[in-house]
Amino acid sequence: MATFAEYIAQNEERDGIRFSWNVWPSSRLEATRMVVPVAALFTPLKERMDLPPIQYEPVLCSRATCRAVLNPLCQVDYRAKLWACNFCYQRNQFPPSYAGISEVNQPAELLPHFSTIEYVVQRGPQMPLVFLYVVDTCMDDEDLQALKDSLQMSLSLLPPTNLVGLITFGRMVQVHELGCQGISKSYVFRGTKDLSAKQLQEMLGLAKPSAAQSRGPQTAAQPPLTNRFLQPVQKIDMSMMDLLSGLQRDPWPVTQGKRPLRSLGVALSIAVGLLECTFPNAGARIMTFIGGPATQGPGMVVGDELKTPIRSWHDIEKDNAKFMKKATKHFESLANRAAASGHIIDIYACSLDQTGLLEMKCCPNYTGGYMVMADSFSTALFNQTFQKVFGKDVQGSFRMAFSGTLEVKTSREIKVSGAIGPCVSLNAKGPCVSENEIGTGGTSQWKICGLDPSTTLALYFEVVNQHNAPIPQGGRGAIQFVTQYQHSSGQRRIRVSTTARNWADAQTQIQSIAASFDQEAAAVLMARLAVYRAETEEGPDVLRWLDRQLIRLCQKFGDYHKDDPTSFRFSETFSLYPQFMFHLRRSPFLQVFNNSPDESTYYRHHFNRQDLTQALIMIQPVLYAYSFNGPPEPVLLDSSSILPDRILLMDTFFQILIYHGETVAQWRKAGYQNMPEYANFQKLLDAPQDDARELLHTRFPMPRYIDTEQGGSQARFLLSKVNPSQTHNNMYTWGQESGAPILTDDVSLQVFMDHLKKLAVSSAA
Repeated sequence: MATFAEYIAQNEERDGIRFSWNVWPSSRLEATRMVVPVAALFTPLKERMDLPPIQYEPVLCSRATCRAVLNPLCQVDYRAKLWACNFCYQRNQFPPSYAGISEVNQPAELLPHFSTIEYVVQRGPQMPLVFLYVVDTCMDDEDLQALKDSLQMSLSLLPPTNLVGLITFGRMVQVHELGCQGISKSYVFRGTKDLSAKQLQEMLGLAKPSAAQSRGPQTAAQPPLTNRFLQPVQKIDMSMMDLLSGLQRDPWPVTQGKRPLRSLGVALSIAVGLLECTFPNAGARIMTFIGGPATQGPGMVVGDELKTPIRSWHDIEKDNAKFMKKATKHFESLANRAAASGHIIDIYACSLDQTGLLEMKCCPNYTGGYMVMADSFSTALFNQTFQKVFGKDVQGSFRMAFSGTLEVKTSREIKVSGAIGPCVSLNAKGPCVSENEIGTGGTSQWKICGLDPSTTLALYFEVVNQHNAPIPQGGRGAIQFVTQYQHSSGQRRIRVSTTARNWADAQTQIQSIAASFDQEAAAVLMARLAVYRAETEEGPDVLRWLDRQLIRLCQKFGDYHKDDPTSFRFSETFSLYPQFMFHLRRSPFLQVFNNSPDESTYYRHHFNRQDLTQALIMIQPVLYAYSFNGPPEPVLLDSSSILPDRILLMDTFFQILIYHGETVAQWRKAGYQNMPEYANFQKLLDAPQDDARELLHTRFPMPRYIDTEQGGSQARFLLSKVNPSQTHNNMYTWGQESGAPILTDDVSLQVFMDHLKKLAVSSAA
């Protein structure tokens, strides 16, 4: 029998699924006592080399309320050509095309290795992809030039049949007509007045062409009216290049002490309306590039007076952010409209000040779009991240997928409570929907407009079996995930993952349930819950809730004598969990101090969509040490790791930081690396930089790169992340001189664990 660790790794590799528990408690009461809910991290499009798509349609259960897909867990009667659905036990006939099946001649979907399988849907037209650029022209010339270069580069990466469109905005909003030879035409809209999709349809002449053509023969020669604003790349790539290179800064004069007038809210509204009228339910991306906050019209987040700063956390707490509620409402309604049509909204915000990501967060969060934040469009951080959006897989297709839906089917004993991630509810009620909602709940189907191989949803389940009606021994609970999406080649595809776990009676088999705990997945699932709560609750309340859950988990699964903290022991499967919680409490997802509302929004956005490995790096950054003593090695994220003759490399997902210890920094300043006799020192300096380059190359979005040393101003990034085991309060009590003391009043992991043990073993609790 493989160990649980191997079993977990194998399941993740094959199905992209990690459960918090891999043996499930068999009754509702026992499940609530487990503290961490039965939940899964699911990566619908996890990349697999050995999963060729199958060129036929899936076989469905014939019961109308079930419609589960044939899978390896079904019972099959090869003689009678029948299969029994493992969710509702309905007996189904195989379709005629399966006439030749037998025990030795099984179709792929019945083989255990294909618990995840992908089908290509043959029916229906193949739709081209649409890329609509929405470009802010209120920025300085250097930034605008850099952005124009990036946009021209992206055109060369698009397949020739894809459609593109361009909307630019400053004080006014311009929708550019494409394909006009030798002349540029655009429709100009006021930036202060919002338009409904119907008004936009009439103004841009997006009505049905037949009415216009019946007026006279001269209109018949024109291209179909619906497509003047969205044209295939192959047809207009030259004129689009000219149009982009001719883009000028917004011509409206900006007086001293004022911000430029930016009509972002109306520009986005027009983009959403244009796609709604022309390509509903087709794969489309609205790529929004902004160089500052919206300052007029619907969606404005700050006035045009420079002396009134954009809202801070303090203003929000004091209810002093006067544009916030109205702007959030505007962007929320746009996000819902885009999600309903299956369109994605990306936001690339490049500015030294805040741009209003807090108010706009629904747009990428509901539609599965990207959110990228940088200081300017001329930075490598923006350029390389934007280039990676158009990255290709081994087959040469884009790594992005469009207008997806996820449906979850469950065994009778378990129901789905909800999902947390880049999705919206499809309000599909059914027998497997729980009344207890967590995240986006009350449904068993979600719309995920934009997907890529790392997009990961957290799904929470509820065991509904009553305590007095135990599940027979040896029973298994099954869950099926059905993801339908538009592949970037235009094909519709259906990916089906079916998985099952054993039930166990928590009274007699608590050991086997405890041994099945996946502490990494559990930490991320609980962290997503905490981040979800942090959006609507006060920060201290969320931390108190996390602490309570952790204490309860220690009481349930720890080994201890009452009122004796020194006797507390945690088994290996739980040993790292408290440490993850310690770092989570200090992370930028829950601590807003020192981060602007936009930064917190940006961090939370990425945390809620990345897969388990990346999420763990965000919770507890990884630290490597480089020294003359041997090869680089992972070290504790602790102040004791900061030594004078070491170089440290820290990866927090958002930043890659190289930190030179005091002695190394002095040698570097003295220029020893340039002397031939110190070639090994040059090698030591190069090693972390090479590793950092590797990380920068593979990560999306590209992290910020920081090179610093002991006492450097940027060293604060490292000092704020490590466990402060030595501080100015206790550095004199330590016998040995190791590590760097950190000036903070935060508690260290040691103190945190001592408190935790004391509370867990207390008989008063």
